[in-house]
Amino acid sequence: MEFFKVEGKTMKIMLKSKINHVKVTNKDLTYMGSIYIDEELLEKSNIKKYEKVEVINTTNGKRWETYAMPEKKGSGIISVRGGGARLCETGDTLIILAYELTDKEPVPKIILVDNNNKFIKYII
Repeated sequence: MEFFKVEGKTMKIMLKSKINHVKVTNKDLTYMGSIYIDEELLEKSNIKKYEKVEVINTTNGKRWETYAMPEKKGSGIISVRGGGARLCETGDTLIILAYELTDKEPVPKIILVDNNNKFIKYII
């Protein structure tokens, strides 16, 4: 684990948010990059527009970093754009993670979705 000193405090990078098992609804290689996520899922997981996220493709094991962008609220859309589109196929299952630098014990927002990328419940 990495530690940082900020104003005399020992800070760690800790999990802040996790969207568990969303399905890729579409991809676009021609776009410059990012992942577009149903705005409801962003709100429930506390991931902000332009926030850096780590994406894990549980279908093929590939991982990458990009930034989150909102898609129409309630749409269920998970659209992988740019280079990340080479690392997944429509229908693949993803886990989306966001982290924070903190000196406190975080309580991450971890959400579970159904097969249509609709919020089911908080895991934590």
